[in-house]
Amino acid sequence: MAENQMMNEMQTPGAVFFIFGATGDLARRKLYPAIYSLYREGKLKEDFAVIGVARRQRSPEEFHNDLYDSVQEFCRYKVADSGDWDRFASHFEYKSLDINNVEGFHELRQQTEAIETKFGIQGNRLFYLALAPELFGNVSNSLKEGGMLEGNGWNRLVIEKPFGYDLESAERLNQEIREVFAEEEIYRIDHYLGKEMVQNIEVIRFANAFFEPLWNNKYIANVQITLGETVGVEERGEYYDHSGALRDMGQNHMLQMLTMIAMEPPSRLLPEDIRDEKVKVLRSLRPFASNEDVKQNVVRGQYTAGTYRGKELPGYRQEDKVNPESNTETYFAARVFVDNFRWAGVPFYIRTGKRLPVKTTEVVVEFRSMPNNVYLGKKYKLEPNLLVIRVNPMEGIYVKINAKKPGSETEIEPLAMDFCQSCMVGINSPEAYERLLQDAVEGDSTYFTRWDEVSTAWAFIDRIAKAWEETPDSLETYPAGTWGPEGAKRLIVQDGFKWWPVNGQEEDNVVWKVGGRE
Repeated sequence: MAENQMMNEMQTPGAVFFIFGATGDLARRKLYPAIYSLYREGKLKEDFAVIGVARRQRSPEEFHNDLYDSVQEFCRYKVADSGDWDRFASHFEYKSLDINNVEGFHELRQQTEAIETKFGIQGNRLFYLALAPELFGNVSNSLKEGGMLEGNGWNRLVIEKPFGYDLESAERLNQEIREVFAEEEIYRIDHYLGKEMVQNIEVIRFANAFFEPLWNNKYIANVQITLGETVGVEERGEYYDHSGALRDMGQNHMLQMLTMIAMEPPSRLLPEDIRDEKVKVLRSLRPFASNEDVKQNVVRGQYTAGTYRGKELPGYRQEDKVNPESNTETYFAARVFVDNFRWAGVPFYIRTGKRLPVKTTEVVVEFRSMPNNVYLGKKYKLEPNLLVIRVNPMEGIYVKINAKKPGSETEIEPLAMDFCQSCMVGINSPEAYERLLQDAVEGDSTYFTRWDEVSTAWAFIDRIAKAWEETPDSLETYPAGTWGPEGAKRLIVQDGFKWWPVNGQEEDNVVWKVGGRE
């Protein structure tokens, strides 16, 4: 009986999921597999339904075949039982719809009411817009005009990044959506906030007495956040050439991870209290006062032709649908400061780029070094202690300490105490979209971005973008398959630090032992 009660507590409320962009890549790779995983784990009961919405015509059989192929290719659970699959797939219907045709939304309403009756759903509706941002306003208005928001339950709107191109466009987009939905009904997804180890940051910080007392400028020398991609722009050349690394990764993923590291402990474990603390961090970021200030603290780069694991790679300007004279950055690194009492004077180094040697997302917290003029510091070169949080693709945590080399009387070497969550047998961590979809249905907005988070982040990023527009010669280049432009190394070396190895690899081939391995 206790087990059944626990399972019921984990199950989400019954709802109809509307996936606009149902034939798109995001739905196929992420959303359908996430819904199936929730169903397989008992977190979705039988009182749910999904209506896929797109312009393309699809028969019910074609839609269910697409759904099956999606789950088999991308889900962490594979279909093993045909009866179980048929029961799951019966909850899915499709609607071909022009988002500007209000009459089509009236038809969708009739279809929705029928499927709610079929599965005993109490009128809860979640609208997921896996669409281009410029369509958000039109869809919102059509939902209202078509009577889709007049059910007996709640209505929630889930929207994907990019939320605007800059602060001005974000404000315009937000105004369009707010004409239909209240702020508390809007769930802006940054899927990095759904990742296991990003959510683990607060637990590491606030549940361990030997970290939180040290989590300040007295004991931490710097923080490094790296988000590396080995791929180029692939088929996204047209979009990326109008976005670039700063807008594509900086305004959302990078700043969100920074806020998780730097935030104060909230007074209560409530979504708004947690998001309040994240906004305080963004408001405490030291602004760049001039173009020269940006030049001294931010590096922008673009990859040229190079090699990766013996394979010849084209330069960014040779990629499909990219302007041959493009100045769009595929890499940026920045030194930013959080000007509050906890972090005053501590540099946060953030970097992200395409065509780097390693696909990884890591946070490195470097603690202040031991004095080098007393006791062991006088005789040995002592490396600083590190706390490393590995977010992707390997999940885990390790702490680097100095220890005596086994069998030696005089040598001290860096040693890492390693917890590799991805290596544990039986661990099958939920994907980010599983967590976020479940949170949205449960009304938990903790790991979704609030409007003041979005607007404050854009205001910070816009200053950098404006400086780059006015100084186009600030763009550096780096060969594909390397760690970025030389300016990124200078940025950190001039402060007396260095970029620490990512997955044991870095420009200087620095390696340390992790879990007994090199």
